Amino acid sequence: MEGRARIAIEAVHPQIDCGRFAVQRVTGDEMVVQADVFSDGHDEVVALLLYRRMGEDDWQEKEMRRLDNDRWEGSFVLGEPGFYQYTLMGWVDHFRTWQRDLQKRFEAGQDVAVDLRIGAKILEQAMGEANQEDAARLREAVAALSAEQEQDGAVALGLDTRLSDLVSTCCARGLATRYHKELVVRVDRKKALFSSWYELFPRSLGKEGRHGTLRDCIDLLPDIEELGFDVLYLPPIHPIGSSKRKGKANAVEAQPGDPGSPWAIGSEQGGHKAVHPELGTLDDFRDLVREAEKRDIEIALDLAFQCSPDHPYLKEHPEWFKWRPDGTVQYAENPPKKYQDIVPINFETPQWEELWEELRSIVFFWMDQGVRIFRVDNPHTKPFPMWEWLIEQAKEKCQDIIFLAEAFTRPKIMARLAKVGFTQSYSYFSWRNSKGELTEYLTELTRGDTREFMRPNFWPNTPDILTEYLQFGGRPAFMIRLALAATLSSNYGIYGPVYELCVGKPEKPGSEEYLDAEKYEMRQWDRKGTGNIRELIVTLNRIRRDHVALQQTNNVTFLSSDDDSVIFYAKIAKQKKGSLLVAVNLDPFRVRTARLKLPLELFGVLPGQSYLLHDLIGGDHSIWQGETTTVRLDPQVNPACIYRISTWQRRESDFDYYF
Repeated sequence: MEGRARIAIEAVHPQIDCGRFAVQRVTGDEMVVQADVFSDGHDEVVALLLYRRMGEDDWQEKEMRRLDNDRWEGSFVLGEPGFYQYTLMGWVDHFRTWQRDLQKRFEAGQDVAVDLRIGAKILEQAMGEANQEDAARLREAVAALSAEQEQDGAVALGLDTRLSDLVSTCCARGLATRYHKELVVRVDRKKALFSSWYELFPRSLGKEGRHGTLRDCIDLLPDIEELGFDVLYLPPIHPIGSSKRKGKANAVEAQPGDPGSPWAIGSEQGGHKAVHPELGTLDDFRDLVREAEKRDIEIALDLAFQCSPDHPYLKEHPEWFKWRPDGTVQYAENPPKKYQDIVPINFETPQWEELWEELRSIVFFWMDQGVRIFRVDNPHTKPFPMWEWLIEQAKEKCQDIIFLAEAFTRPKIMARLAKVGFTQSYSYFSWRNSKGELTEYLTELTRGDTREFMRPNFWPNTPDILTEYLQFGGRPAFMIRLALAATLSSNYGIYGPVYELCVGKPEKPGSEEYLDAEKYEMRQWDRKGTGNIRELIVTLNRIRRDHVALQQTNNVTFLSSDDDSVIFYAKIAKQKKGSLLVAVNLDPFRVRTARLKLPLELFGVLPGQSYLLHDLIGGDHSIWQGETTTVRLDPQVNPACIYRISTWQRRESDFDYYF
């Protein structure tokens, strides 16, 4: 311990759980760091932000700026995906303290001859710590300061900020305090922050009852591109077990021809590294990945670490499973629900290391086939340490990898999964319906510490979730939830084609299961059938691509609407004039008219100035003045508006005849 070091560094932000976990950002982000940096007494303090890419030897430096109450802020721009470290350093700056006091004394009319000699001595001491080039510059400064006959000129030389910057850069750090931790930020590619997902069952793409194939998926890519999605997510494509296979509507016994659940993985035809023969071959899958890439679409693969009773693992590695006293394997349960066709893995097996290695090999296998996005099924039922290790291993192989956690569970568990490395997370959005619920939930996600490590992905429906709102709200409810998901979150997805067709029939009252659920049978869909909302999907995805304000989540600000059924919010862009305003009618049954208060300062509109109001969804333009406007939202026709505000670009003085 150096007893002469006088700086305290506290309350460093951001850091997750005292630095235990990495902060999440994407490439190109400005990494902003704040901290309390202070000393005893009244001396001037310098605070420095240090950063480097993990594995590099040298630290780069950025001087921080003082905010107030000894709070300091600094930032640096994050480069390519990977891990970066950052920490802080601070010291008492005697030369800047001398400059401050010199200026005060000189302005008070005091004789500062002795003070000038003290400053020269500080510079002479600094010369001993500086490199040869900087020492030469300091020597010149000392000579000039000593040779100057007039105090005015000498004071001007001494107060030169370039001189104080030089001293701080090259020396004066002998008694510096360095923060005791080197914190970590994980940088992902931009798709981690902005993506539009479309989920479908490939086996339902066949014509006239034929089993759909991966080749059918290739044929569908133009339609996915037309809709505007850039991620096509496929449920498990592996062989499906026959033993305990579920029938239609989750029947305990399957009938001949029932295809079973894709999540019952494994048969005599292979396990997690095989393709279901009726879907096609591994070559077909590689072709799908390549053809999708040509259209700027990525294939996301379901990663489900579970087995059917027929999976080869049960014979090859029985030690990885739990066996009942009667000799049967323990199937999955979530009482009162039973999943007889699925066998969970026993992660407490004494052979856990071999198990982890095998699970890693599954991920690596599909990465070798071109997969860079995994949607992970029920990760909250597997150990956190395994995920932390596995994701780190995958990141070492390829920093572009993205993992989406499908974990509808308790908040702290969802947060822990994000902390250990999941890139995106499913959320409670599906069940947040009222203005109060949405406002509270989005504030929690975007204003608290959660924003530093968790990226939500909003899904209005999934194969497991058909909410009451969609069941009872009809087509307007599907449009409303789509508009909310696509504008509130920069990552969102839908399970189709049931979503664009507004399919909302449950298996039974009180259930969130679909009637004739596609999880257990093949369905035939008229993708452009009557009443579809494809046009709205295309429009929203286009607006998302064209406006950066919708390409992040944490920039939402809720605004005033005098109707509790109309939610109104701003998505604020870095360049403020690129911000957007969104108004959504949350009532799927009634037309709502609301008075909205517009934050015109965001768009550079001056008091009394008229402006253009453009609804990007409906296409309407209007000329407006003042900070309030009225919106009428018909849930059957236009349940949402996205406003862009523009000020007049030209004035009379811009034309020749003005002169």
